[in-house]
Amino acid sequence: MNFSKQLKKYRELYGFSQEILAEKIYVTRQTISKWENDKSYPDIHNLLALSILFDITLDELVKGDMRIMKNVVENEKLEKNTKGMLVFIILLLVIGVPFAVVYDGIKALIPFLIFSIGLMYYAIKIEKAKKKHNIKTFREIIAFSEGDTTLEELQKARSTKDNIKEKILVVGAFSVVIVILAIVIKYLTVFMMKFF
Repeated sequence: MNFSKQLKKYRELYGFSQEILAEKIYVTRQTISKWENDKSYPDIHNLLALSILFDITLDELVKGDMRIMKNVVENEKLEKNTKGMLVFIILLLVIGVPFAVVYDGIKALIPFLIFSIGLMYYAIKIEKAKKKHNIKTFREIIAFSEGDTTLEELQKARSTKDNIKEKILVVGAFSVVIVILAIVIKYLTVFMMKFF
């Protein structure tokens, strides 16, 4: 990677020690050391801070690392969409289930419909990102999110049969957890209603 060389070059050009540079962009000295030794890569916010500090463009700073930078940005989007999906799952459980216990009929469906729309929005965005990067298995998602170089190897080694088994297992386990949480929240709501 060229970023590590560029970072060291500009840090020394400005006469900054790793500690001084770390203070200027609000990271630790160890973080700067990891970046300079190709052990990790900064997120987009730190790249912007460095380019502003050194008064250079991102292109000059990353010279040839655009693919890596693109993956960092894509990873941040995937992470944001995953968090959004989890927020809607929690809202569905915490608000939707008690609402269904308290109200009957159509009223009980209102929060489920609202939160399900938000949940589906983020799920679709995640699926588009997975399709764009040819990510199908849980191991591949983890490798992509960590910027692991084994992603391509995992994709080559993937078999359709294992892929289907893994999807069924992940979706099944996730569904069981959600159902258990919904039942617990339902009984907690009924229990609390006795006191109010």
